[in-house]
Amino acid sequence: MIREGMVVLVPFPNAEMASAGKVRPAVVIRRLPGGYDDWLICMLSSRITQTLDGFDEVIAEGADDFAESGLKISSVVCVTRLAVCHDSLVLGALGRISDARLLRIRHRLAEWLVARSS
Repeated sequence: MIREGMVVLVPFPNAEMASAGKVRPAVVIRRLPGGYDDWLICMLSSRITQTLDGFDEVIAEGADDFAESGLKISSVVCVTRLAVCHDSLVLGALGRISDARLLRIRHRLAEWLVARSS
């Protein structure tokens, strides 16, 4: 069963939707409202150098929740890489991030969504 804050493996779609994408880790952000088992997820990447400062969230190897995340190396939660997936697409669970980290990610996403366009 999927829960918010879990690190899961899913076939993450490509941005151009040309193919189903490849299996990658993602963080489960929130269950979508309604009668479906759809979840908002954020892609994880090991390319730390591509982190958007003040927006993405790095899960470093020394972090309090790193071991529990199930990740093998430091990774970045790519807040700009969102997808909706049905729970049947989840191929496995690696672990989970801390509640505090999940809350930070949600706040950054919410602040960006309500910010005025420039």
